[in-house]
Amino acid sequence: MLAEQRTEVILSELAERRAVSVTDLCQATGASEATIRRDLNALARQRRLNKVHGGAVLIEEEYHVMEPDMEIKRQLYTEEKDRIARYAVGLIEDDDVVYMDAGTSVLQMAMHLHTSKALFVTNNIECAFRLMEKGLRTYVLGGALKPGTMSVEGAETMDSLRRYNFTKAFIGVTGLSIGQGCTTPSPESAAAKYLAASRAQKVYVLADSSKFGKVAAAVALPLEMACVITDHLPDQRYLDYTEVKEV
Repeated sequence: MLAEQRTEVILSELAERRAVSVTDLCQATGASEATIRRDLNALARQRRLNKVHGGAVLIEEEYHVMEPDMEIKRQLYTEEKDRIARYAVGLIEDDDVVYMDAGTSVLQMAMHLHTSKALFVTNNIECAFRLMEKGLRTYVLGGALKPGTMSVEGAETMDSLRRYNFTKAFIGVTGLSIGQGCTTPSPESAAAKYLAASRAQKVYVLADSSKFGKVAAAVALPLEMACVITDHLPDQRYLDYTEVKEV
C-alpha cells in the first residue's frame, strides 16, 4: 500500500473511531509498526492528528491564546466550580502543607475552608487574604504581580517555591487535552505550576468540564502528573491517561 493510501486509511479510521492504536492501523493497512509510526509522526507534524503513546487521537482541541481576567472567569460555571472546590477542601487534613495555585476553582476553595491546622501557601493575593481572614496559617509567595489575576510569577516566585515541600497541591488550568496535557496561556505561570506540582506528594488539577479539549499556549503539567477533579468528564478516553474524580 502506498503512503498516500495509508494516510487515507489512517485518517478514515480516526474519523470513525476518534482514537486508534498502532496495532489496529497495522492490521488495517498491512504495514509494519515502524512504517505506521513514521506515518503518524508525519501526520502529527502536519497537525492532522495527535500522536500519543501507542497510537493516535483525533484533533478536537480548541486553542486559546489570551487569558480572560479573574472577574470574567469567576462568573462562568459557578455551580460546577463550587462543587469542585467543596470536594477539594474535603481532601485537606490538619497535617498537610498545601499549595493553592491561582484559578477561580482553587480560589473558591478558600470560601469553604474554616477550621484547619494545615499550612497554606499560595501565589494568589486574593486567596492569601481569604485564608488569612479565616485565621488559617498562610504564606504568600514573592514575585511580580500579574495584572488581572492577582497572582505573582517570575524568578522570585520560582525561588520561593523551591523552599517548600508540599503534601498536596491544587492547580488551576485553562485547558486539558489528551495531546497537550494541562495548559495555560502564560509560560511563566506554566513554569510555576509545574514546579509547585513537582514539589508535592499529591497533585490535584481543578477543572470544570468546559476545559476539556481546550489548549492554551504553554504546557503546565502532563495529564498523568495529577488527579483531575471535575464536575463531569465529557470524554472517557482521559481515564487512560490520568485519574479523574467527578463530583
